[in-house]
Amino acid sequence: MNPNTAKALLNQMKRIRFVEAEIARRYPEGKMRCPTHLSVGQEGVAAAAGLALRQDDKAVSGHRAHAHYLGKGGNLKAMLAEIYGKATGCCQGKGGSMHLIDESVGFMGSTAIVGGTVPVGVGLAYGMKLKGSSQVSCIFHGDAVLETGAFFESANFAALKQLPVLFLCENNLYSVYSPLQVRQAPGRDIASLVAGLGITVDRGDGNDAVSAYEKISKALAEIRAGGGPRFLEFSTYRWLEHCGPNFDNDIGYRTEAEYLAWKAKDPVERLQAALLADATMNADDVARMDADIKQEVDAAFADAEAAPWPAPETAYTDLYANPWAGAA
Repeated sequence: MNPNTAKALLNQMKRIRFVEAEIARRYPEGKMRCPTHLSVGQEGVAAAAGLALRQDDKAVSGHRAHAHYLGKGGNLKAMLAEIYGKATGCCQGKGGSMHLIDESVGFMGSTAIVGGTVPVGVGLAYGMKLKGSSQVSCIFHGDAVLETGAFFESANFAALKQLPVLFLCENNLYSVYSPLQVRQAPGRDIASLVAGLGITVDRGDGNDAVSAYEKISKALAEIRAGGGPRFLEFSTYRWLEHCGPNFDNDIGYRTEAEYLAWKAKDPVERLQAALLADATMNADDVARMDADIKQEVDAAFADAEAAPWPAPETAYTDLYANPWAGAA
């Protein structure tokens, strides 16, 4: 990998990690009054995809969207202000952590509904196909999305119309507290299931950010060349609880040993160690990178806390319809 690309990949993973670690640290203050689904431990795929996608490509995500939003180039200050419910948030304080959008960088939205943005992402790809553009629509989703009807209907349509869409599955083994074995049939292989729909698939290690970047870049090139949709499944693991800032290994749905085994595969430490080992970076470079990221993150949190609250009347703006129209 080009050294500058490798350093950019590490920087983005660290940036995501710093932001989410700080969200977790500050969350108990009670100022972020919305559910937060953190992706600490899963930064590799988001950073790799964000680096591989073009700015004019489109992306959508689900409830665990912070990393995807930042990876795609979303505004950090606007994201944090949104989580704090402030007027300067990317959804003007109305959406919170799970509803992020920045059309200027092609991040077209996230939602709390599992699988809810899959048809949206495929619809975006259909528009690209009709216009004859070279854009790609990227759909970030988890393993549980493969248990929704919306996914199969959308994937079937994408395969039928040979749409420029990348399904990017981060398989972290769990849906809330339920492991794969209680949700899906024994022996099922997610990627093979999708291949049966007529979509070219591949698998990868989500904790190897360099490999993830290469696989995503290859898939995007094939899609742009007219190869139709692609599905990539990356194995990964969230370190924190499903929703919230805490560790939850003590409640019984997963073991401490499992957590430690995955933590040892930390994608951030893995790439940093490699760049130090081959002299692409040295300890001073790492220290400067960390200091610059910390300064940016601290400033963004300060801005979010100082930002104004939305005016009450804005609760009734940007609606599909006015529920009070014609009321006495």
